[in-house]
Amino acid sequence: MAIKEHQIVMLGSNLGRIKITFNSLVAILITILVVTSIYLTQEGGQWFLERTIYGESLFSKCNLFHGKWVFDNESYPLYKEQQCSFMSDQLACEKFGRKDLDYQNWRWKPHQCDLPRFNATRLLERLRNKRLMFVGDSLNRGQWVSMVCLVESSIPSTLKSMHTIANGSLTIFKAKEYNATIEFYWAPLLVESNSDDPVKHKVADRTVRVQAIEKHAKYWTDADIIVFNTFLWWRRHAMNVLWGSFGDPNGVYKKVAMVRVYEMALRTWSDWLEVHINRNNTQLFFVSMSSTHQRAHEWGGTKGENCYKETDQITEEGYWGNGSVPKMMQVVENVLQDLKGRGLNVQILNITQLSEYRKEGHPSIYRKQWEPLTEEHISNPKSYADCIHWCLPGVPDTWNELLYAYIFNR
Repeated sequence: MAIKEHQIVMLGSNLGRIKITFNSLVAILITILVVTSIYLTQEGGQWFLERTIYGESLFSKCNLFHGKWVFDNESYPLYKEQQCSFMSDQLACEKFGRKDLDYQNWRWKPHQCDLPRFNATRLLERLRNKRLMFVGDSLNRGQWVSMVCLVESSIPSTLKSMHTIANGSLTIFKAKEYNATIEFYWAPLLVESNSDDPVKHKVADRTVRVQAIEKHAKYWTDADIIVFNTFLWWRRHAMNVLWGSFGDPNGVYKKVAMVRVYEMALRTWSDWLEVHINRNNTQLFFVSMSSTHQRAHEWGGTKGENCYKETDQITEEGYWGNGSVPKMMQVVENVLQDLKGRGLNVQILNITQLSEYRKEGHPSIYRKQWEPLTEEHISNPKSYADCIHWCLPGVPDTWNELLYAYIFNR
């Protein structure tokens, strides 16, 4: 009997030890999961980009473009204006006298998820031996400047460079250690036009060759990631279209309505992509129209005013100003859908709605003036306020956070 009792005691003791060991293992596993979660979150929101444990991508259940702006002066701005070596004077609002800097501290928060934290080193590693290229107008150039500012602080001064080729149309930032370039190509209408000079492009009567794109496109052919935009320069009731070459006495000119000529140009662009782009290697993006804030009465302000002196956002959810043209956006969607049907995917970065809220994010009068101001301008500052482009750091950084998310979601 004593032996049996001893055996029972030993068995109970062993079971206790097994139970303690099992509980310890569970605790260790939970600790590992928590630490890993924190680590991944700190490492640029990697969790956001991976599959969930159920195998479903978070992109499939989260619309990144529907959300709200959250004030965050701990994490934002992502860089300091004065510390960006390649900041543009057109966008350096603090340098040119802007005192209210809250526009730098807003983070975009999608309703169902969080954007991954931008990680410059991780992006540069992804871009190793590759070309990231922005093609379009001055708004796309602003996004390019933003991207350069986002990454360049992590690169020693001796290992980065900037140079311009193609008569000034192509500007190339290079991260030498990674053999990676972040480039901007000036093509405000994507197709050939009489506004193609990167400096002297203000013309009284804008003309496009809607069937001619090779002059520009030859510079994009080998890029690995291309971000296109075009909208602002099409905003007129009609535009001259040329069939033939500039200077050709036999060329045929015709005025074509805005939406129709826009579609004609995008069809030429999409046809070029279908033939020349390597679908296996190249990621393609199209940035939707950037919002303007030139008429204050549209958001309940005083008629005749604009973004000048604005310091607050528009809080009405779904606000849409008249500066954005849904018909033009529909053209883009139709063209991209047709391309998808032909086996080529172009991801649209739908920045329009989130930018609509940010009436305070423009340079207004706080930028370099390329021409001397007149007395009339000085007496009426709103008359020369820039309510089209965006201060940096600012809204275009969010556009690049969205781009970053999609680059890593491939």
